[in-house]
Amino acid sequence: MDPFTMPRALVNCEELPPAILTSEPGSFAQYTLRERVPGILQETIQLNPFPEDIRQALGELLAELTNGGTRPLQEEVPDRAFWNTVSAPHFGRGWLDVPWYWAEAYFYRRILEATRYFQPGAWQGVDAFGPKKATELAPEAGPRSADALLRCLPDDPRTQFEMLLHGSLWGNRADLSYEAAARLGRPTGSRDERANLLIDDTPALWDFLQTGERRRVAIMGDNAGTELLMDLMLADFLLKRNLVGEIHLHLKPQPFFVSDAMSQDVQAGMDSLETGGELAPALARSLKAHLGRGRLQLFTHWHYATSLFYFQLPDDLRGILSDMDLVIIKGDANYRRLLGDAHWPYTTPFTYATRYFPSPLVVLRTLKAEIIVGLRPGEAEQLQAEDPAWLVNGKRGVIQARL
Repeated sequence: MDPFTMPRALVNCEELPPAILTSEPGSFAQYTLRERVPGILQETIQLNPFPEDIRQALGELLAELTNGGTRPLQEEVPDRAFWNTVSAPHFGRGWLDVPWYWAEAYFYRRILEATRYFQPGAWQGVDAFGPKKATELAPEAGPRSADALLRCLPDDPRTQFEMLLHGSLWGNRADLSYEAAARLGRPTGSRDERANLLIDDTPALWDFLQTGERRRVAIMGDNAGTELLMDLMLADFLLKRNLVGEIHLHLKPQPFFVSDAMSQDVQAGMDSLETGGELAPALARSLKAHLGRGRLQLFTHWHYATSLFYFQLPDDLRGILSDMDLVIIKGDANYRRLLGDAHWPYTTPFTYATRYFPSPLVVLRTLKAEIIVGLRPGEAEQLQAEDPAWLVNGKRGVIQARL
């Protein structure tokens, strides 16, 4: 399949529940486009020494977010026809009157257009979110968190696995596009967080890794910084224990959702471990050795930075994922893409909602969107009574598997 073409859907879209829309009164989707996204744009302008033409383009995007209708891409780039085709039903409508996931994905693509990310010149290939990402790599941030978790690991391999898996999960709170979740704290290995796990398939996943030969595992990454370091710690454990033969870390091909990890963020993260403390530097050396031997491989695909869902996988990417013995899917946005960002009944079985996915999978996700499946009858109502923001404040998480 040629790049940037619309793949066939693996699920009949008519079978999906209604999409989550930015027009839903009082919803987190509406709040995101009304408050969070304009705030992200304004902060990006403040953190970068953009020339006047880029500042003007970003200002026009801000005005469009608040007062105007969405418009097509205008720059000459290979993905222009793709974006303008898949987005055509939404053009001309206000940003508060479109599907939520499309609005967010297209917003980040429009930032790249405004900052001339793909155009020749001084700003070509410059990550406008780089200054923000750098805060996560300061010695007292992600590197110190990684070292602290390493120092509290016990000798028992199964307990180590559980703590590292949960560290990878709670690392998802460190999301620079939603700092309210990040303020809940960094992973510590504390068992106190168990109360915040709504679904925990850790035991089933451990058993799965013990049986048969697990040659290849993909980790579909989310945020750079603390979360990525936690993912790398988990990968190092799986490789050192020979629970898997290879790990393929799937990353974004371009800046997306502020802190989503790209290949260069992996190198920056490993380098930052040198400042983390007692054990972190040894982790960096181990990871670089895995990369050198090909046991840890970095991978990206254009699909990962689009508005398409995971039931719209291109043939080549579907084939790659089909060859994996397990896919670990990280984070809230990936969870939304897995479920089509739709209003599923909360008690829908996870196995049903993900039945199309081409390989065994497990999702590690902290809740930052009004979408979840796999709950018991009455559980959502009880959570709503206890905490009206339970779906979106990042406090709770799930480890959901279909093995």
